[in-house]
Amino acid sequence: MTMGAFEDDIFSSPEEQRAYEEFCAAQERAEEFRLDRPALVCRWRMAARRVPLLNRHIRALAQRTVNGSALPTGVLSWAKQHVEWSLAEGDYPDPDGVLMLVIDVNGNAAMTVGAYEPLADTSREALRARAAEAHGEQAGTGVAPELLCAVLDGTLYLGAGEGESLCGAATLVEQLASTEGHRVVRAGADAVRDAAGAVLLVSDEHGVVPASELASVDGEDAGFVRSLAQGVSKLFA
Repeated sequence: MTMGAFEDDIFSSPEEQRAYEEFCAAQERAEEFRLDRPALVCRWRMAARRVPLLNRHIRALAQRTVNGSALPTGVLSWAKQHVEWSLAEGDYPDPDGVLMLVIDVNGNAAMTVGAYEPLADTSREALRARAAEAHGEQAGTGVAPELLCAVLDGTLYLGAGEGESLCGAATLVEQLASTEGHRVVRAGADAVRDAAGAVLLVSDEHGVVPASELASVDGEDAGFVRSLAQGVSKLFA
């Protein structure tokens, strides 16, 4: 890419490209680039050296904050372009692994790729614990990377309140449920934690994870949860 010449097949506007170039130049000017204390760590599932939900992840990243401030446009542009180019050109031992995007307290960013490890414990209580930890992260960064949900009488209850920004995977699940004709309610983390019904975790790293207690349960609600899990998992196949 020629710096300064507008690449309309890559960037949506000259301003986006300029922000990207300025961020890259600032990174290169550092005599010895080292990440400081991480302020934000995003874990995005890969498939065949791609991040299937990349556009959704980037939109969610734009809603996140570091030190109480929104991420600069240059960081967002860098994240999208660097992920696409690095995964296409890099040599990674696990093309279906997990991409980790790390942004430190100074706004510096770095990317790495690791192997994917499925959750060892998918019990209802374990999923609740993970969601609670993610909800704590939301207090500092604006977006929870994982969300506890429940399906009761055909309605999908999200563990997020009205007006809250969702992680990339959660925006997909919300859309899939609505498309299939299911009612979707943003009930809030506290309400869903104690809700009855078929429980699932929605995660940028793990996709849709039904509680293990549903394995032997029949019924429309459990079937809908399994359908969501299968639909999202196809993206990573």
